[in-house]
Amino acid sequence: MRTQDLVRRHQPPAPGPAVDGPRDRAVADGPAPRGGLRRLRPFALDIVWVAFAGINLAAMRLFPEWQTVPFLAIWVSLTVIYGFRLWRLQPTILTLAAVTLATGGIIGVQVIKGQQDADYLAEVPLIALMFLVMVLHGRRRLAATQERLTAMEQVQRVSQENLRLLEQQRQFLVDASHELGTPITVALGHAELIEQTVTDQDVAADARVVTGELARLRRLTNRLLLLASAGTPGFLQVAPVATDSLILDALERWGHVPRHWRLGEVAEATVPGDADRLVVALDALLENAVAHTEPGDRIEVSVRLEGPNAVIAVADSGCGIPPADLDHIFGRFTRAEPYRSREAGGFGLGLPIVQAIAEAHHGSVRVHSSGGQGATFEMVIPAA
Repeated sequence: MRTQDLVRRHQPPAPGPAVDGPRDRAVADGPAPRGGLRRLRPFALDIVWVAFAGINLAAMRLFPEWQTVPFLAIWVSLTVIYGFRLWRLQPTILTLAAVTLATGGIIGVQVIKGQQDADYLAEVPLIALMFLVMVLHGRRRLAATQERLTAMEQVQRVSQENLRLLEQQRQFLVDASHELGTPITVALGHAELIEQTVTDQDVAADARVVTGELARLRRLTNRLLLLASAGTPGFLQVAPVATDSLILDALERWGHVPRHWRLGEVAEATVPGDADRLVVALDALLENAVAHTEPGDRIEVSVRLEGPNAVIAVADSGCGIPPADLDHIFGRFTRAEPYRSREAGGFGLGLPIVQAIAEAHHGSVRVHSSGGQGATFEMVIPAA
């Protein structure tokens, strides 16, 4: 019995016989008026203005002694309602014509009857013209605003597409670098083994050429991978880095290159950064200096404090950089004009790597040079 009661309690009620009595018809017809009111709700402000304008037209007709008060109330309210509603051009012109004819007709009758001066009638076309000029100016401004919004939407779409393409490019570089890394390493190992074990000197020379080109290609893939990962989370492993130790270690690594190495100012500064990335950036600057100098030329490494920043500088006495190249020297795959050969110019990725690492540390990189008088590259890193 309890189970049957529960089933019966949760069953929907059985449909009753169709009764079309007066009460049922009232219920059925009930939503219609509310639906009609709902459809009129967007026009409530317009309806209120029409009623207000009608009351003031009646006041103009019945109370001539009020003079311009109801007349101005109609035109001021028309301006206000248009500012809120911004009707389309055709309804606006029709409304303007109706208000002009209504107010002008009432004033004209009053002038004919001698109840108003004839000068009062001249106000109607003047105010109507002022309202029309306001409408045209407002529509022109609205059209200009819409054009700007459309242009901004177009720019936003282009920006989003560019971001998507840049992300695809970055992912391609990452994937390509990873895919090339393993076969290059395997081939380089075999070429080095052949170079060490072969007895034929011609074969050994060819193996050395292959080894050099594979090592060059491995450096290229590593740099492409580094550039592709710049700006991504995890690019830096931040820890305190002593800049004086940074440049002293760099001189020790590069001291075997036949150049006149000098140690400039050494300020004891600590920067929050990634030591490995900063070493890569400094090595790229030194490699660039070596590529643009000859044996016996001077290369000076220094670090100084400049306000809240530590400035790591590499200066050389080489050929310098032409002024035309200074604007794009940090672009990828670009090299200064006098040294565009494979041997001296490298890949054109060293300076972009320096810039990417400096910007990742919330810093910057800059260059000072004049043709034939050397160049100075400075990496500006915020100090701790």
